[in-house]
Amino acid sequence: MQITVIGTGYVGLVGGACLAEIGHQVTCVDKDAKKVQTLLDGGLPIYEPGLDEVVPKNVEVGRLHFTTDLQSAVRSAEAVYIAVGTPPGADGGADLTAVEAVAAGIADAIERYTVVIVKSTVPVGTCDRVRDIIASRTETDFDVVSNPEFLREGVAVPDFLDPDRIVIGVPSDRAREVLERINAPLLEKGAALFVMDVRSSELTKYASNSMLATRISFMNEIAKLCDRVGADVEHVRAGMGSDSRIGPAFLRAGVGYGGSCFPKDVQALLRTAGSAGVELQVLDAVERANELQKHYLVDRIITELGPSLEGKRIALWGLSFKPDTDDMRQAPSLTIVERLVQAGATVMVTDPVSEHTAAGELDTSATFMADPYAAVEGADALLLVTEWSQYQDPDWARVASLMRGERVYDGRNLYTPDEVMAAGLQYAGVGRGR
Repeated sequence: MQITVIGTGYVGLVGGACLAEIGHQVTCVDKDAKKVQTLLDGGLPIYEPGLDEVVPKNVEVGRLHFTTDLQSAVRSAEAVYIAVGTPPGADGGADLTAVEAVAAGIADAIERYTVVIVKSTVPVGTCDRVRDIIASRTETDFDVVSNPEFLREGVAVPDFLDPDRIVIGVPSDRAREVLERINAPLLEKGAALFVMDVRSSELTKYASNSMLATRISFMNEIAKLCDRVGADVEHVRAGMGSDSRIGPAFLRAGVGYGGSCFPKDVQALLRTAGSAGVELQVLDAVERANELQKHYLVDRIITELGPSLEGKRIALWGLSFKPDTDDMRQAPSLTIVERLVQAGATVMVTDPVSEHTAAGELDTSATFMADPYAAVEGADALLLVTEWSQYQDPDWARVASLMRGERVYDGRNLYTPDEVMAAGLQYAGVGRGR
């Protein structure tokens, strides 16, 4: 099929490349001429494992194209995906400015029946809004479909190519048939297809992400209790996760969640509920607990090394909100570094891929080091924030010889305490009872 994807961020570029990978003719559109030129030149504007293989492969065989010309790309398409950003607005709700602008552009371009597929994460009722915008500007027949993405940054390519489920909210059988044609290669591989009304589909994405955020915040609360009563949250997690009614996923305690999805989607769902006159008390607590969690280990560092950190040197391993991505949006590291700097510390940070994305977000007082061992040289404490594989099995004897102090703060419970302490270092995790 001839498909156009509008937006070349994490969702749009992965989606467009993977649609080409399963055999469609895909044109990706972005108004950012610099980003499009990067793609035309063979580069990638984002870091996502697997894209460096899928994108050039499909460009070479002629299935994947990039342009800034929305009108011509939409005019030639049978289906058009909206995959632009919906960042949080001033009130916490999703900012739909880009979605609405794209809807108007689509309306001005379509000349035949077209299925408009909203891939962006949007509040309930947004597809109705997109439909109204398009209908107000054209008499051409069309349908607007909700098809939320469930891609995890770091594994987005395999998530798209081998999904556990595909959710579509459709207003007509004609639109459903188009979505089934698009996803036929994935359905043949065993992906489950859930067909529902449009509003239920929109809400499914927010409810899914909010449930995952809830599990994380719940375990972080349990971790705090473990530290107070001398229990180990890793044992608690294993015992809980073995219950088939609960399962092990998203039960790891740490320094809080971040990224482009969970914080934004929790806020947007709270805003949607508030507008509907519904108070989501559990979800409100999830958000508050997560913000507090970002300060948890910083508070401990200040207690143990402070109250002033003047003259103290803190090494921080990991900046991105999770491993295998360069995404710094709402990353806990931003709050952590800001707090440490405000307390007077000299902060040395390192991350395998996030230096360029962190540059515009990170406190300028922090110093980036390419080598994690160089970052710990002369440090009074080491704080792990992102559990990159590069940090998984460090040479603790070398770390101990380089550091001035002895404290290791494990913000992701990545390390075995006994191994750290065997090198003469002191270990503190999140909920490890130490």
